[in-house]
Amino acid sequence: MSNPRYFKVAEQIKVIVAELLERRIKDPRLGFVTITDVRMSGDAHEATLFYTVLGDEQARADSAEALASATGLLRTRVGQQLGMKFTPTLVFVLDALDDDAAEIEEALAAARAHDAQVAALAARAEFAGGPDPYKHDGDGD
Repeated sequence: MSNPRYFKVAEQIKVIVAELLERRIKDPRLGFVTITDVRMSGDAHEATLFYTVLGDEQARADSAEALASATGLLRTRVGQQLGMKFTPTLVFVLDALDDDAAEIEEALAAARAHDAQVAALAARAEFAGGPDPYKHDGDGD
């Protein structure tokens, strides 16, 4: 998406689709869907919409089916509201944001546990050469 105009079109598509999902699409399979990002192809013939779903795997699968069945209506409404010569095809992709966030949280928890172990070892640590390992003037060598 090198054309700056496509950034604006992508943001408009994001807003339009989010409003349509909230107000117009009445599919009971559709869960709490959030459009996180929209990316346009280089020729603006395809818009990839990344979304997240609040819930378990079943809610994700149901929402994916609902979005697939509503794609035609959504594309029609996007074309009407954008007024472009060519309306891009809409492709919905489940965003891995939740999975990535869970992995980061696990890594941070492991780092905190390791830091606690290091702090506990440091509290019991003693100097290797006695309480004052440095040479001082007047020490006989």
